Amino acid sequence: MLHELLANLPKPDPDANLLVGHETGDDAAVYQIDDTRAMVATTDFFMPVVDDPYEFGRISATNALSDVYAVGGRPVLALAIVGMPIDKISTDTFRQVLAGGAAVCKEAGVPIAGGHSIDTLEPIYGLAAIGMVDISNIKRNIGARPGDALILGKGLGTGFLASAMKSGTITDAAYKEMIETTTLLNDIGADLGAREDVHAMTDITGFGLLGHLSEVCQGTGLGANLDLSAIPLLASGRELAEAGVNTGATGRNRVAFAENVRLPSGLPDWHNNMLYDPQTAGPLLVACDPGAANEILALFHARGYDAAAIIGHCTAGDPVITVS
Repeated sequence: MLHELLANLPKPDPDANLLVGHETGDDAAVYQIDDTRAMVATTDFFMPVVDDPYEFGRISATNALSDVYAVGGRPVLALAIVGMPIDKISTDTFRQVLAGGAAVCKEAGVPIAGGHSIDTLEPIYGLAAIGMVDISNIKRNIGARPGDALILGKGLGTGFLASAMKSGTITDAAYKEMIETTTLLNDIGADLGAREDVHAMTDITGFGLLGHLSEVCQGTGLGANLDLSAIPLLASGRELAEAGVNTGATGRNRVAFAENVRLPSGLPDWHNNMLYDPQTAGPLLVACDPGAANEILALFHARGYDAAAIIGHCTAGDPVITVS
């Protein structure tokens, strides 16, 4: 639906300074401001995925800043986006949401300079984030090359964890795992942007791994082979998927992207679902020179992304993803 809506928007007048728009579904807009620098702009917000208001603020802020890191930028400023049902939720509760978002922004070195709030039926929180990037360091979800290694920075499964949270069936261990992964900033993206051997980058969010990788393949005109056993899965997310937990967005992603995906015969439905699971504050997906893959993976691990793994490689040919 999103692709259809964007396709029908009037085309903006050409602007040579707009280096990255929405044409290939990139993670943020990038606008050139001088010969060497560009501004990164993005926004993201959603309703609570956890009951704890402070943790909700942390998760939402982490998720919003991720899009700046995904294009190789570094966030420098944020504005808060707040929707509060004033007749249902106390101001103290939303004060905790704001405090959680502010804590993540402080960790990232980003001041929250203001924002906007409205009265809504359901609580909403997020950020409009502004970043900076050297023009030579911009990474897009296109630009991968045949033979490039594909590295995933975190495990998959947050969609199933959020679903269990909403139904009240999440365990303490699963909740802990969910908070740890959804509040881990993707700030390594700013460092990867400076590397010439990193050719493309995106973060895995609402379309799931196979959805966002499909955008990489279709936008660049190449395919990909994935090693199913190498794709990191959150332990608690896997348990929930195996138990039959699912999300509506997972099914929509499968319908939208499955035409260009080849899965192994007999793949359990739960495993298929995990590959399309919509992620909140999900991992970076990096396409890099295969000769640098181990070095970049070691950098992920040194920065605390313990689950990061090389999950496959790009291939010449049709934009088809083969999982084996």
